[in-house]
Formats: sequence, C-alpha cells, structure tokens
Amino acid sequence: MSPVNSGYAIHVVAGAVIDAAGRVLIAQRPAGKHLAGAWEFPGGKLHPGEDRRLGLARELREEIGIEIRMPRPLLRLRHTYEYGEVLLDIWVVRHFSGPVLGLDDQALRWCSQSELQAAELLPADKPIVAALRLPERLSEVSTPDYVLHDAWRGPSLDGRLCGVLCSSAAGAVAAAESGADFLVMRDVLAMRDLDVLCGSVRLPVYARGNSLPEAWEHGATGTHSLASRL
Repeated sequence: MSPVNSGYAIHVVAGAVIDAAGRVLIAQRPAGKHLAGAWEFPGGKLHPGEDRRLGLARELREEIGIEIRMPRPLLRLRHTYEYGEVLLDIWVVRHFSGPVLGLDDQALRWCSQSELQAAELLPADKPIVAALRLPERLSEVSTPDYVLHDAWRGPSLDGRLCGVLCSSAAGAVAAAESGADFLVMRDVLAMRDLDVLCGSVRLPVYARGNSLPEAWEHGATGTHSLASRL
C-alpha cells in the first residue's frame, strides 16, 4: 500500500487472502517506502469515485496477480500516521485464481493464525488479526475466540471479542459506539436497511435470514443462525 499525504483520510482497501489450508497472506513493505520492512495485508488506495470491491480486485491484481471472487467485508478502521489519517477497508478473500506473485518486488509470506499474531504488522493492521477469528456463519454464543451478549457489558477480560445481539439498527449503532467488537441482528433487516447499517458502522455485522453472498453484497461480514433471544 502506498498512501500519499492529504488533508483528509486516505481510503485504502486491503485483502486478507486466505488459502485452502487457512493460511493468511501478508506482504513486506520494500526498502525505500514508508515503514519499510514491516508487514501488511496487500492492497492500496482507492481511485476517486471507485467502488470498493472493484478497487480491491484491481489492487490485488496489480500487487499479487490474482483474480478474486466474492470478497467478504470484514471491518473498517482509522489510523493516524505522520503523513495523515488512513481509513482502512479490509476484506476477506477466500475465492481467488492465479499464482500469487510479488509484482511490486515485495516479499510475500503465508502465515497460520498464530504466526500472524506474532508478525511485525503495520500498526493499522493489528486489529484485523483479532477480527479474522470471527467465522462467516455465526452459530454459537460463546467460543474461545468470542462471546456474544444481549447488551454491551464492557470488554472481555479474557481477550475474547465481544459482540452484542441488537434489536434494531439504531441499537446496533449505539452498541458500536459503546465499544462492541461485532454486531448481530436479532431480526431480518430489509436489504436497504442492512446497506445503511453496514455503511454506518465499521464493525463486522451479522445478518439474519440472508445467504452469505447476499449478506456480503450488502456490507455484512456474515450471517447467523442463533435464536432471537439468548
């Protein structure tokens, strides 16, 4: 990724490319670039007015030579570097074709989840590692990676991600502002309402009553099959 100085947030799209073995691809910033030697998820700046999915596909084609299908929205986050603020838009990419190549002469590395946690990632990329522990389909209230509550109760003391089961889009926005790590909708939302919600929050959102491709198309990171009440 090669952001430039600007008075506004630089919108960057990046992909957590995952292979059939569950390994995640990271790329090393080459000598001469800002933060050279650090590792990052491959991607780059959106062009003005460019659709996020199309920008992600273009960047991954240009940087690592792959063609992607059905990317999954994960989260968006902001980070401030000395050159300005970056809005990082991260997607999970499991469906791709073509050999993975370092077309910018960057080193590439496939990491297990434990190796990824120990990698010297850019500061902006570190929260992504935790979010990658969330599944595409949420089917359990509690696992070693996350716990789900019916109201925000503060951060987990054991390092797990904390989600909130939300009754409305307004409640989901409030939970996001309170500090939740992910949001789970109790009821089925109209597609337009799901679009608006996913555009309003930067956290992973789990929709009810949709197929995975539908959920991804409207900005959700996945679906769930939980009862409407915990």
